[in-house]
Order: sequence, then C-alpha cells, then structure tokens
Amino acid sequence: MSTQEHPTEGRRDLLIEVKDLRTYFQLAEGVVRAVDGVDLTIQRGQTLGVVGESGCGKSITAHSIMRIVPAPGQIVSGEILYHQQAAENGGSAVEEVIDLTKLKASGQQMRHIRGNRISMVFQEPMTALSPVLSVGHQISEAIILHRKVGRTEARELGIEMLARVKMPNPGNAYDSYPFELSGGMRQRAVIAMALSCHPSMLIADEPTTALDVTTEAQILDLMRELQAELGMAIMYITHNLGVIAEMAKEVAVMYLGRIVEQADVRAIFFEPKHPYTQGLLKSIPHLDEVTKTDKATRRLWTITGVVPDPYSRLSGCPFHPRCPEFMPGTCDQVVPPVVETTSGHMARCHLYAQHEG
Repeated sequence: MSTQEHPTEGRRDLLIEVKDLRTYFQLAEGVVRAVDGVDLTIQRGQTLGVVGESGCGKSITAHSIMRIVPAPGQIVSGEILYHQQAAENGGSAVEEVIDLTKLKASGQQMRHIRGNRISMVFQEPMTALSPVLSVGHQISEAIILHRKVGRTEARELGIEMLARVKMPNPGNAYDSYPFELSGGMRQRAVIAMALSCHPSMLIADEPTTALDVTTEAQILDLMRELQAELGMAIMYITHNLGVIAEMAKEVAVMYLGRIVEQADVRAIFFEPKHPYTQGLLKSIPHLDEVTKTDKATRRLWTITGVVPDPYSRLSGCPFHPRCPEFMPGTCDQVVPPVVETTSGHMARCHLYAQHEG
C-alpha cells in the first residue's frame, strides 16, 4: 500500500520525509550513484536550503521527489513520504501519508501531486517554458489540469497570478511568448505557473543563477513574500551560500549523493562541523580581504583536489582524498556514521564519532 492514515497529533508540521533514498543511473560506463542514501525532512512553511558542488546530487534529489528522474535513472530504494492533510474523519483529524516512490511516475495520483501539491522552478526558465506556446497558455493549462475550471476563468486566474508575482503589465505578458520576455520576466512567469495551484511545497532549483544581481534580489524577495502569503514550504537548491544565508532556516550540505551535515542556518555558518562545509565557507570571498593593500598577492582559498569519478565509489568517507582532517586507516576504510554533535546539528564524520566514543 502506498498510502496510510495516521493521527496528526505531533505530526502536523511534517510535509516531506525522505528516508535512505538512492537514485542510480545504469550507464554503459558504470553505475552513477547520484543519490546514495539521503535522509531529510521538510516541515510545512519551512525553507530548507540544499547546498554543495555541482554533481553532488542536489537536483537529482529534487527530481526524485517530483518523480521526474530522466532515463536511465531510477529510484532503486528508499522512501519519499508526502504527508497530505486530510479532512476530519469521525471527529478526529487524520492525515494521509503517501510514499511517492510507490506511485507510477506518469500515473494519475502522481500527476495530481506534481504541479498541484509539489511544484518546481527550474534553473533556466526556457527549459520549463515551451517556446511555441504563449506564457498564458502554459499557465492556464496547469490551472485547468488541477483546478478543473474553464478557459475563461483560467485566463483570469493566470493574469491574477502574474500580477501577484509582480509581472509588469500582466495582461500583455499573459499573451506573450517566452522569447519576448526578459530573463527576469520569464522567471516570474515560471514562478507564477508553479504557484498557480497554491502548492504545499515549492522546489526551487538554482532559480536565480542566470539573472543579474538586481533581478536576483527581486526574485528572492518575491519568493519570501509568496511563501508568507501562501504558507508553503520551499526546498531551495543552490551552490550560492550567500543566497542560503538570506533564504533558509535549515541547511543540508551534500557531497557525492549524501548529506554530510545538516543544521539551522546560523549553526552552519558560525559552527560548521564537517570539513567539507568548513571548506565551502572558507571559499567565499570576503569584502574586507579584497580591499586590503596586499590584495594583489592574496589568493582565494580552495578545497584541495576535485570531485571523484562518478563511476567509482570510494571506500570509507567519500571526502577523504580532499579532507585536511584525513585519518589513515579510518576515513579511507570505514563509512562514517551520522552523529548529532549538538541538539539538531548532524554531521557524517569520524571526527565526531571518535569524540562521542
């Protein structure tokens, strides 16, 4: 069974639970373990930031939740539990828990959830918008599919949604084609389409990467305003730690398909535990450093080495070849356990396993 009913007492805030998720790509060159044992939870109304280098599995984790993993990728194990609020039954509130991994990706139940209850904004809006259909037509199709209204009402709702994302002249934008809009306007259109059915969660995958800093700031402000207005959760995927500091309350740091550290945003920035997280933070340029007189000789700090070959899985901790805290015989041999270093602060590292022992 893919659905269960549970009392909501003590569980009301749970929205998504990902448990030991593994998504692999079977290729001729070998197996790519894009997501290799991810565990995370997302609360209603929460913003979870997911950070890491390119290729660490951030986007594939999101695609797994949406059940849009491209072939030949497939979810090989794990659970993605979606906690859907249900009406009261016999006087006691219940919720339906749906394991999304058990649903057919193209089936009716998953299509009802995708775009309706869980929506996604992609990195490049032109990949989410068809160039041969007007922006309004594409927004209206999403509204008609999930809200069961006619085309006249769908048009009104679409223009209203474009106005809510502060699109200049929303009526004209509705009838425009994507190539007729600027990058920032296209991204607003994609956000309007994603939020047209008032989802419980929005997955934002690098939504501002291709935008200039002024437009990026406007889009981030817009997402915060709409989150407060609609009460939705946001899973914000990025490599930009500055954006995470501004947007997220909780942060998960990924490396080679696994979450290596997770904590609230303040703890991640001021008390990072995992050497990989510490390296990411050291790599951020600081304004006070570049303005010093010796700026010509000062070099930006970098993490040693490169991300390993995706077709081979290293023994022990996958970060050990690049880790300044490497302990021979342990880090290269034993998979590190997940340790709660302080309340709510998790790190997957032998440094803290030894300390705990």
